[in-house]
Amino acid sequence: MNKRELGKYKSWLTSAGIALAIGLWLTTGQLPSDKPDTDATITEPSGQKTRSNVRTRTQTAESVTRMVVVNGNTAPARIVEINAETDGRVESTGIERGERLDKGEVIVRLDERDRQARLAQASATVKQRELEFEARKELKNQSYVSEAQLQEAAAMLEAARTELTRAELDVEYMTVRAPFDGILQDRLVEIGDYVKTGDPVAIFVDDHKIVISANISEFDADQVAIGNPGSARLAAGQIVEGLIRYVAPVADESTRTFRVELEVDNTEGAYRGGISAELIIPTETVYAHKISPSVLTLDDEGNLGIKTVDDAGRVTFHYADIAMSSSDGVWITGLPHSASIITVGHGFVNVGAYVDAIPEVEIDTAVAIKAGEGQ
Repeated sequence: MNKRELGKYKSWLTSAGIALAIGLWLTTGQLPSDKPDTDATITEPSGQKTRSNVRTRTQTAESVTRMVVVNGNTAPARIVEINAETDGRVESTGIERGERLDKGEVIVRLDERDRQARLAQASATVKQRELEFEARKELKNQSYVSEAQLQEAAAMLEAARTELTRAELDVEYMTVRAPFDGILQDRLVEIGDYVKTGDPVAIFVDDHKIVISANISEFDADQVAIGNPGSARLAAGQIVEGLIRYVAPVADESTRTFRVELEVDNTEGAYRGGISAELIIPTETVYAHKISPSVLTLDDEGNLGIKTVDDAGRVTFHYADIAMSSSDGVWITGLPHSASIITVGHGFVNVGAYVDAIPEVEIDTAVAIKAGEGQ
């Protein structure tokens, strides 16, 4: 083969060589390389997985009193509508709205009209009937009148006495008085108004005691009884204390709640009715742990609880019942008396997993040492 023919087939020979090299590479499965083998499988010693680190705090349960806290409102111990008990025109008024009265003081006075005249007539009639009865009684002893005639005189005497009582009450009722010590909330009549028996005259309030009323759930009703102590936080921030005076025997049909009333002394008149209040009723005493709400979690079924680490380093889930809450944490029951609570990392470990627990005391100590070295 001359040089001309060799040049003619040079491209073919080059292509055949490249194809042969690729075939050899595919057959052997590797090509020479200076790089290290990065596809090799790396396994942990002894085949164990690495444990997760969690931060824990070991604490002991404390005795706390469970509280029932509900929203309610204040009201006077008594509030009454005073109605007229006789007819008449308003002649004078005793005091103005908002003023305080003692029992028996005048609120409204009606005109006298013919009341005194009817009282005098009724009194004279009674005297006449008494004389007639005494006379017939003497004649009965002498057998001049019958027993029926004597009883007739007795009946007329009682009728006269009844009319006298009515006349006396009519004179008394023309003055409307305070039924007890309290404050005049409102006067519904003015001088010159004509009132009839039963017409409203005034609204009168007994503010010597106030009542904080609220509705508690059916689950808490069994823990509250009449005479139990309680307290309330008023809208203005005052804390008042008193005793439970009423617990409804039957639940409200629409809400299934029970009405509860706390009675508080208000002799000084410092508290007003009709304002909002937070009723706080202590119930049972339990052992509970104080925690931050951030450490609470839910299990797969949606139950509220908390994760702890046992002595073997295994994560355990405990159902939590909130006994009471405050501005700096919540108190929960359902944990062992002494427990190592996971405070950081509880969302990244599963129940039953083994973890390395790092106590918060060690972390705080390490931070303090580092800060000291920096100084």
